[in-house]
Amino acid sequence: MNEIQYRPLAETEIDALKLNNCSSENWKMVQVSANFDPSRFLNSRFSGTVYIAPQTEEVYLFGGVNKACGIYFSHIHNCTIGPNVYINHIKNYIANYDIEDHVIIDNTDICAVDGTSSFGNGILVEVLDETGGRKVPVYDKLSAHLAYIMAFYKHRHSTIQKIENLIGQYAQQVSSTRGRIGRYSQIFNCREIRNVKIGPYTRINGASVLENGSLNGNREAPVKLGNEAILKNFIVSSGSEVSDGAIVSNCFIGQGCILSSQYSAQNSLFFANCQGFHGEACAVFAGPYTVTHHKSTLLIAGMFSFCNAGSGSNQSNHMYKLGPIHHGIVERGSKTTSDSYLLWPAKIGAYTLVMGRHYKNSDTSDMPFSYLIENKDESWLAPGVNLKSVGTIRDVMKWPKRDKRTDPLKMDCINFNLLSPFTIRKMANAIDILHQIKHISGETTEVFSYNNTKITRDSLERGLNLYHLAIMKFIGNSIITRLNQCPLTSPEKVRECLKPKSTAGKGIWIDLAGLIAPKAEVIGLLEEIEHHQINRLEEIEQFFYKLHANYYEYEWNWTADFIESYLNKPVTDFSVNELIELVREWRECVIRIDRMLYEDAKKEFRMDAMTGFGIDGDHKIKQRDFEQVRGRFEDNDFVKEVLNHIERKTDLGDRVILQLQEALKIQTT
Repeated sequence: MNEIQYRPLAETEIDALKLNNCSSENWKMVQVSANFDPSRFLNSRFSGTVYIAPQTEEVYLFGGVNKACGIYFSHIHNCTIGPNVYINHIKNYIANYDIEDHVIIDNTDICAVDGTSSFGNGILVEVLDETGGRKVPVYDKLSAHLAYIMAFYKHRHSTIQKIENLIGQYAQQVSSTRGRIGRYSQIFNCREIRNVKIGPYTRINGASVLENGSLNGNREAPVKLGNEAILKNFIVSSGSEVSDGAIVSNCFIGQGCILSSQYSAQNSLFFANCQGFHGEACAVFAGPYTVTHHKSTLLIAGMFSFCNAGSGSNQSNHMYKLGPIHHGIVERGSKTTSDSYLLWPAKIGAYTLVMGRHYKNSDTSDMPFSYLIENKDESWLAPGVNLKSVGTIRDVMKWPKRDKRTDPLKMDCINFNLLSPFTIRKMANAIDILHQIKHISGETTEVFSYNNTKITRDSLERGLNLYHLAIMKFIGNSIITRLNQCPLTSPEKVRECLKPKSTAGKGIWIDLAGLIAPKAEVIGLLEEIEHHQINRLEEIEQFFYKLHANYYEYEWNWTADFIESYLNKPVTDFSVNELIELVREWRECVIRIDRMLYEDAKKEFRMDAMTGFGIDGDHKIKQRDFEQVRGRFEDNDFVKEVLNHIERKTDLGDRVILQLQEALKIQTT
């Protein structure tokens, strides 16, 4: 728009505008471009300084209706109107906006900026702790990982203060007395739009109130706002949608999210691909793929990621003493069943299924892939049993396919790996803990106590077995992946291939809301921020991208170190024959786990699963109806994938063993 040359209105043009019932406080303040066409302006008022670019085209509206670009039945105050804009029936006014080309604004009450606004940047979201102890300032490009650090690393006061200062500086940089409506945006049937920055290609239809926020869409990933949506103090990232009566206050909404169907969200952070329908979120840190679809579901004062909350899921964050000060952590991949309840503070291990109501403050973070079940007001834990659940694997397979982010720039780095240093370390901890529980309690004990939960002896023994299978599967996966990167022409080459190239990645790994990374690397980032070696938000985000890109190199460094502790021998000291035996054990573990998944999937096709099918027929009709709706077990895509996986891994194991045997022959010759 800056390239357009503007000029004052000619007297004949002013007369033509007046004939069209247009008016101005001062026509000299209205500047137009060449080829100005007064016929495209009707029943409109201009005040303040107004710049109008050429209006020569038509816009296409729903139902095949074409309208001439221009301004009709509107009041425009202190605005720049870009080329080929259609503005119609503004009941109050549009004030202090730069409106870019091909924008449509139709039947809207008010769209204005008042004073200086940062458009939602810098607002403090009182996440997790409703009393404000974990406030997170947000900005346009906030990632889940930076938010994780700001929410959970408050003990590093100096570092957090520096990050918050950087966000404050960004908020000042984007602050303005003028708003922007990006090119090709469309606004229909809205009531109030106050202090809102609207990115290109945004679609707003029927929103009630938009106040103090940013809609950061673009051509590849537009933002969509629908009927009766109310948003105050917000940032909505590219590719996201808020519609159908959703009420959002003091929230950051990341890329590819959907909040709809009267969903209510307050003081919450939603990151990539979250979905909220019907229910409520309050002070929630919703990491990637947090999903809740049910009207009676409340998520409050908790951190979730890759989580599916069942109908009626609920949590309590205060015990009516000092107020809502408690929060909870539900680690990645967990699910809550219908009518589940958790008393905060609590910490639920990764990929755990929570069933029933839990009135004690449990910590199962070192028992991933478990069932947490209520029985007679007691919390019972079945360690590791979710490793053989077909639902767990199905979730892991579906998440990458359900990535709705179409923006070329992905703000959140998401690691979908089921088995990683993050989960494997916890499994190894679980094995140590379970052995210790057995040793302390004695051989005659049938029920064990652990962190306000109870574990039966059968569950404990099964957990030990499942955790070991998963660990050996991970170790084998890592070794085979590493060996496939090298020419295995001799035992020396094999050992050289398995030798880590650095120490980066050793030690504890953490899950920064989707980004799985070595804790030492993250601490290194914080120290660089604290010592002013990193001074820009862009540098912090680039650090996360680098961590994500180097995952597999770091993973191998960790795995090599872990093998030494778990198998009591450095991986580089393994003979070729020992590696061959390790690959054989890996193959056996993979097949055993896949067989358990196969049997679990088969339960979905048993006779009791056919209840309700063939409603007016006999047993044969029931089965035929079931097969028409659900398909045959043998034809199920997941079942076929499990069988194919067994075949692929068997062939891979055979191939690697053959390569190692060839390397051994070279040594003997």
